[in-house]
Amino acid sequence: MTGSERREQLLVVSRSLFAERGFEGTSVEEIAARAQVSKPVVYEHFGGKEGVYAVIVDREVQTLLTALIGPLRRGGHPRVTVEATALALLDYIETNTDGFRILVRDSPVAQATGTFSSLIGDVATQVESVLADQFRRQGFDPANAPMYAQMLVGMIALTGQWWLEARSPEKHVVAAHLVNLAWNGLRALEVEPKLTPAAVRRRQGG
Repeated sequence: MTGSERREQLLVVSRSLFAERGFEGTSVEEIAARAQVSKPVVYEHFGGKEGVYAVIVDREVQTLLTALIGPLRRGGHPRVTVEATALALLDYIETNTDGFRILVRDSPVAQATGTFSSLIGDVATQVESVLADQFRRQGFDPANAPMYAQMLVGMIALTGQWWLEARSPEKHVVAAHLVNLAWNGLRALEVEPKLTPAAVRRRQGG
């Protein structure tokens, strides 16, 4: 096994352990044992569990940020954009469950390298321009766009954390209800919200 291959193996093993037990509950001894290497090998590649954890968190932050920013940059109708963004988060949770568990845990290392809340703040910044444009068209004060962006992105993010464990209803239903609340407001909720065909096609690359 080459040095780069060993490094990747240690990252895969550590990612699983951190997701299962958290940062504090995982030791270098456990990482080495599961990877079937000696402790010095872990220290050689990462300098300790803080180093391997930092790399894992950074990778997950970049993966999730890319997934969430994509629908925003593609533009289109605002409702479709919100739908696609909500689906992107739920897709990430479904396919990268261990990574999402790590991101939403609190850790001194995560605070130094990027937290879930700071990542969501980055996404909210991207949402601001979308909302500001809509506010101008509707005659609302665009200066309020940053506040509404935090509300919207925060709602989606917290729902994603809940769905991480619940996994019911299905993600398309969750996304539809999220957008139902965000788009219609409590006074105009649809009885049975459905995603628009455009959002589904966008998720499928159409």
